[in-house]
Amino acid sequence: MKKVKALILRTAGTNCDFETQAAFELCGASAEKLHVNELIEKRDKIFEYDILAFPGGFSYGDDIASGKILSNEVKNKLGEKVQKFALSGKPVIGICNGFQVLVKMGLLPDSKLFKQISTLSYNDSDKFECRWVYLKTEKQKGVSKSLWVQNLPNIISLPVAHGEGKFIPADKKLLDDLNKNNQVVFRYSSKDGKNPKYPLDPNGSTEQIAGICNAKGNVFGLMPHPERYVFALQHPGKEGFDGEHGWGKIIFQNAVDYI
Repeated sequence: MKKVKALILRTAGTNCDFETQAAFELCGASAEKLHVNELIEKRDKIFEYDILAFPGGFSYGDDIASGKILSNEVKNKLGEKVQKFALSGKPVIGICNGFQVLVKMGLLPDSKLFKQISTLSYNDSDKFECRWVYLKTEKQKGVSKSLWVQNLPNIISLPVAHGEGKFIPADKKLLDDLNKNNQVVFRYSSKDGKNPKYPLDPNGSTEQIAGICNAKGNVFGLMPHPERYVFALQHPGKEGFDGEHGWGKIIFQNAVDYI
């Protein structure tokens, strides 16, 4: 049986590519790290892969704004190919800095429009926030739209580490549409599912939004780091859903199994 192939796109300042690669490989995929310049030289190479991942880090030193330079580079030099990949229904994920890239190039929340209509700005605390948080998995009639979070319970825990994670939609209509269309995937939460206060709400995001997907559910971006919780030993309490693995593994496994 052919192995699922995941592409982890990296550039200067990316620093979570190894962990993301390891997470996909743990789930049975063949995962390859590729510098963005190599993909620009061979743009159709993207279609050799089944999954596309934008990992976390500080691409180009967060100059101008987090993820802004890489998002412009990808959109201007690879935009047509990346959008075609996304619209084909193949899984795409952006984690932390990768989420910022997806939002700022406009692949989220509307992959067809492909225009920036939301942003991720400075945390309300105006400082870097790094801790474990609780996330509420949003579902309508018991189902999440995102293929990435199937089979997750209502409340999970993942670590965050960012200075610009405050999700802000362009206007109330967009926010209403995201809620109505079941495109809000994760919200920051208290342990019992209630609205959190700082520091459990690490950044002051609109309606505590921590992750969103596109209308089809295959493109997913989130500020927390699932690749940092694929093993129970990575949790401060050594907690795992099966005694060995963390919730992040289910997220990567969903994408691999989807292919």
